[in-house]
Parts: sequence; C-alpha cells; structure tokens
Amino acid sequence: MQRSTAALLGLGFLAAVTVGILVSHDSPKAASTKAKPAPSASSSAKPAAVASASASASADAGPPDDAGFAPFTEGFETFADGGKVPELPNSAPQQLSFGVVQFTYQGAQFAGSDARTKDASRQKAEATLELAKHDFAAAVGKGDRGSTADAGRIPRGVLEPPIEYVLFTLDKRTVYPTVIDTPRGFWIVRRND
Repeated sequence: MQRSTAALLGLGFLAAVTVGILVSHDSPKAASTKAKPAPSASSSAKPAAVASASASASADAGPPDDAGFAPFTEGFETFADGGKVPELPNSAPQQLSFGVVQFTYQGAQFAGSDARTKDASRQKAEATLELAKHDFAAAVGKGDRGSTADAGRIPRGVLEPPIEYVLFTLDKRTVYPTVIDTPRGFWIVRRND
C-alpha cells in the first residue's frame, strides 16, 4: 500500500510541475499576438523597400485567436526598411483591378507543408519577374496556386498599407519592377486598370 501511495504522490507531483511549466511559458500563438513597440520610421519611404520584410513577420500563418477580421497582418504595416507608408495621392483610384503571380514560402499564410524556403521562393519570383514584364499571363503559369492575371477589383483599405501603396500608385497595365514580400508569399503585381 505504501508503494502505491508513493507512486501516486510522485505522479501527482510530476503532473503539477508539468502544468506549472506549461502555464509559466507563453504559447507560440499567444506570443505572436502580443503588442510590439512601433518601429522607428525611416525618413525615406521608398516603395522599392517593400521587396524584403523580416522573416519573423509572417511566422504565424494561422488565423487570429478570435478568427475575426484583422485588416493588416503584423509586420507588414510599414515598408521593409521601417519607413512609414505615405498617404495615397488624390490621383490614386478608389478601387482597381490587378493581377498577381504568387510564390509561397514556409511560414506564409496558406502555405502548404511542402512550401519552399523563403530564399528559394524569392529566387523563383525574381527569376520570373522579367517574364512578367513582357508576358504576364505566361508568368502566372509559373507561379503558385493563387496566381492570376485578374484578381478582380479591390478597393482601398483591404491590402496591407505598403502593398496597397505600390498597387494604387502604379501606372495602368504596368508590372511593379521588384518582387514584393507579403504575408501570403512573394508577389509580382500588375495593375490592370
């Protein structure tokens, strides 16, 4: 009887220690939703800076805990260099149609378990960029699922600010000259109208 009591007490102690450890550590999901201090704004807000964002910005590919609408994804509120996104000029349209060639990577939203590394996706996107400038439809065929020559009409305020700024200031029927890092992967974008 003393052996079984000692064994039960030992198991109870181990369970208590395990629960204490789990409770004292933040889960990865909770840690990713904590507020971060605002990044210092750079004096130059260059659209080309969108081309590379930190790898940690899109580490959480799942939906938020409350599964509610989050207008912007954490880490994609400023240009990659930390520069503030300027206001859209009055000449920018209220909505537009665009095409996108998408290259997902590990950790990006909706990326499959077999997604390439971020570096491999960037290389593939950059290799496809020149083709996109000359034949966007052919470039779409080289992109991942989600790539399309016409993603439809999109109003202001839907995409992350740097991506929206790039699209809404781009000339009609023009491919943006660099690859853009987004929460969903690297994008090559073309403004259709």
